[in-house]
Amino acid sequence: MKMKQVAFLFLIFLASQTVHSWKKDEFRACDQTPFCKRARFRKPGSCTLIAHDVSISDGDLTAQLIPKAPHDQDQDQIKPLTLSVSVYQDGIMRLKIDEDPSLDPPKKRFQVADVVTSEFETKKLWLQSASTEKINGDDGGLSSVVYLSDGYEAVLRHDPFEVYVREKAGNRRVVSLNSHGLFDFEQLRVKKEDEDWEERFRGHIDTRPYGPQSISFDVSFYGSDFVYGIPEHATSFALKPTRGPGVEESEPYRLFNLDVFEYLHESPFGIYGSIPFMVSHGKSGQSSGFFWLNAAEMQIDVLAKGWDAEGGILMPTEQSRIDTFWMSEAGIVDTFFFVGPGPKDVVKQYVSVTGLPAMPQLFSTGYHQCRWNYRDEEDVENVDSKFDEHDIPYDVLWLDIEHTDGKRYFTWDKMLFPHPEEMQRKLAAKGRHMVTIVDPHIKRDESFHLHKDASQRGYYVKDATGKDYDGWCWPGSSSYPDMLNPEIRSWWAEKFSYDNYGGSTPSLYIWNDMNEPSVFNGPEVTMPRDALHLGGVEHRELHNAYGYYFHMATAEGLLKRGDGKDRPFVLSRAFFAGSQRYGAVWTGDNSADWDHLRVSVPMVLTLGLTGMTFSGADVGGFFGNPEPELLVRWYQLGAYYPFFRGHAHHDTKRREPWLFGERNTALMRDAIRIRYTLLPYFYTLFREANVSGVPVVRPLWMEFPSDEAAFSNDEAFMVGNSLLVQGIYTARAKHASVYLPGKESWYDLRTGTAYKGEKVHKLEVSEESIPAFQRAGTIVPRKDRFRRSSTQMVHDPYTLVIALNSSQAAEGELYVDDGKSYDFKHGAYIHRRFVFLNGHLTSSPVGNSRFSSDCIIERVILLGYTPGAKTALVEPGNQKAEIELGPLRFGGQHAAVAVTIRKPGVRVGEDWKIKIL
Repeated sequence: MKMKQVAFLFLIFLASQTVHSWKKDEFRACDQTPFCKRARFRKPGSCTLIAHDVSISDGDLTAQLIPKAPHDQDQDQIKPLTLSVSVYQDGIMRLKIDEDPSLDPPKKRFQVADVVTSEFETKKLWLQSASTEKINGDDGGLSSVVYLSDGYEAVLRHDPFEVYVREKAGNRRVVSLNSHGLFDFEQLRVKKEDEDWEERFRGHIDTRPYGPQSISFDVSFYGSDFVYGIPEHATSFALKPTRGPGVEESEPYRLFNLDVFEYLHESPFGIYGSIPFMVSHGKSGQSSGFFWLNAAEMQIDVLAKGWDAEGGILMPTEQSRIDTFWMSEAGIVDTFFFVGPGPKDVVKQYVSVTGLPAMPQLFSTGYHQCRWNYRDEEDVENVDSKFDEHDIPYDVLWLDIEHTDGKRYFTWDKMLFPHPEEMQRKLAAKGRHMVTIVDPHIKRDESFHLHKDASQRGYYVKDATGKDYDGWCWPGSSSYPDMLNPEIRSWWAEKFSYDNYGGSTPSLYIWNDMNEPSVFNGPEVTMPRDALHLGGVEHRELHNAYGYYFHMATAEGLLKRGDGKDRPFVLSRAFFAGSQRYGAVWTGDNSADWDHLRVSVPMVLTLGLTGMTFSGADVGGFFGNPEPELLVRWYQLGAYYPFFRGHAHHDTKRREPWLFGERNTALMRDAIRIRYTLLPYFYTLFREANVSGVPVVRPLWMEFPSDEAAFSNDEAFMVGNSLLVQGIYTARAKHASVYLPGKESWYDLRTGTAYKGEKVHKLEVSEESIPAFQRAGTIVPRKDRFRRSSTQMVHDPYTLVIALNSSQAAEGELYVDDGKSYDFKHGAYIHRRFVFLNGHLTSSPVGNSRFSSDCIIERVILLGYTPGAKTALVEPGNQKAEIELGPLRFGGQHAAVAVTIRKPGVRVGEDWKIKIL
């Protein structure tokens, strides 16, 4: 009877979750979070630590941090902390500060494992010596200086303790730590009899057996006007100040992975993922970065100018700077300083530490159709056929939690999905794929083999008493595998084999949801902080990385399933630094309103800037019923997200693209087709991200780093270096103001009309499209034939769109491989560079590759070229091709025309030249 009552109450809870939006009081604010409240109370200059016993050891600059003055006998003795500064290739400095293990602290503080790549560790530069110098104005104060890279040095100031990187020429600072003396490190100690370390929030008790252990410090970025990064928040791209003069809402940016229903836009509140990496940029056109490898809850203040006026702290520089304040509940100081100096350099430096983004399969860069839930096999077949009936391409159909047998993952509801393999094979026959959901909560049911196996092996996260942690999620009573343990990750990976996952086929891929982890009856809808993982590590210490380890194990499972030959596709809601190595993410449970359409752009830009280039927002909004105009505008914008998926809650009305009348169907079809014509360009950009970390979708200032008008613009974005897109974010809009950066022109993607750069243009807008432009001086590859899916486009010919600049020149690239395997790592790819100069278009190889393709170039479109010539000469072969006015693009309304070289017939993988006669 008791279990029935509990189940009934749980169902009431679930019902309330589907009806009500985010409740602020369910989650802690800074003043309800003791470590945050304590840290914010500290005043500049309150740190009394100095660097002592500074030397070179094992290739690092090392020191002890000790209090300058003798300690008050009534207070706890501050033990020395160990400090090390390491230097790596490409201008990266690593600073670590921890408790001294030789002094027997009560436990070892947690260091996040499996994020820093093994390749990065090989790039360490072994320091041989350090020079010392006196600080201007200090009586006897010394600094130790070591080489960082050509043009840069790392500096450890002894008294007061401070660490920074600077340019050699002129000693201009780049990034510094503890310049304001806010550093604090709460050391682990033994509890006294009269102390109460427990924390309480909304009826939950955190036992905190090791007491206060937080760390906080200030970080300053020099020559900076804006800072960006530290996802995930639904807020502006340029981070607004959270403390100081003129700041009304004084809440820091929170990094704590949480399952947040209908999150608010314009809020510093943390949602599903956390990446403690910040990028600065300034008028000089230079950027720098700072990354703290720490998976505990973090709170970060961006400090307004004048925040420290009362403290009387004078900085030893007159450079413009932005000060920030970083606070974490636990862990160690393990930080990385990135000198840039360009925006792309900072991103490259960051991914050299945390790993390059995975190369996705081609199909996953197309359009995905999802809903909670497609009811049964008949529903799946009907939706699939309707896409064909309405000539709308798509690549992936998704199944949410209701496809399972009672929310038991790796199973199928035998009544609704009796023939899962046949269902997948029907999709695969059209080149399409399926994705099913697999969440981390395992139903506690003795008849469920997965639970029985995990329980017998002791593979679950434990509660504070050492028993298997039991929380509530979709199946009801659930437990959670301890993904910190590599053995358990390996066990989990095996579950994706075709034998273990009955009904799965090679065309089935995976979606990891609820992996923050979400616990409906837990504190703040997540796991208690005093839950225990491998080696006695508390959940508080690794919380933000739990979803990362789960994502990693799932991706590893798909890799094993395909014998290491098939690239995995795994979408994850929770993420951490390094998640880019394992798949895609999305912005979670957004809402069908214009504000959420608008905020999706800075959210996706921030994810790209911090390594997560394969990201997108649910098109149409997950919650609520979008009006047709909003849905159309969302498809028009979403077609340019790196990850392009329509998704909706089960309480919403059905919203497949053909359900809103013929006109709206035509508009959504056109938006999706634009994505498919641009797939060769997108795939090329995904390869660029895979080798450099530079994101597919980028802020304007990444391509135009000295253009101040671009620094805070997050309405528009670049797709690669060639396309600029700006959404329409209001209903019934008639005009849009679009800023086009740079001195060269921009060509409207639909009309070919040229617009001047470095100017705001007030444009008329229609329902047909959103503003999108190609940058003069670029070449964009397309495929213009409409097929059912990307897989069916593989052998189709290419179109090259050449946007000429003021010198009548342009260049671009194309990357092609088999779209699915890892053969590209062994040279099985085509990578071409196209250059148009002096009336000649040439194709030349980039790198040594060995991959063949029968695809040809079918058309070459010239924007900004004065009509006149009638023929072009194609070499080799000495063949002639006609030049005429042809359509700029197929489909859509009012087709514009442009100068076109028809049927040059050259192969995409070969060297050739086309001369306009």
